[in-house]
Amino acid sequence: MTLSEPEALLIKAPWFLYLLECKNGAYYAGITNNLESRFSAHMSGKGARYTRANPPLKILATKLYADRSAASCAEAALKKLPRIKKLDFFCDQAS
Repeated sequence: MTLSEPEALLIKAPWFLYLLECKNGAYYAGITNNLESRFSAHMSGKGARYTRANPPLKILATKLYADRSAASCAEAALKKLPRIKKLDFFCDQAS
């Protein structure tokens, strides 16, 4: 039985790159291996310093990565993009 790439990622405990929209209108990007828990931490003020001051409203986009290293590289690339291109990053399958 051959697994599809998303199924294989789930077995290996994937990492997520995520993009939040914050109350002040800004975007916040981060990585985690437990998206639900990390978003809850941001919402409760126990996440990053930035989201404590600028609480998130919602998760705009997520993307799976096989490991922390790949997710960190993607996060760095995302943060270099202008705001207008950040959402498109999640649609690009080559990232």
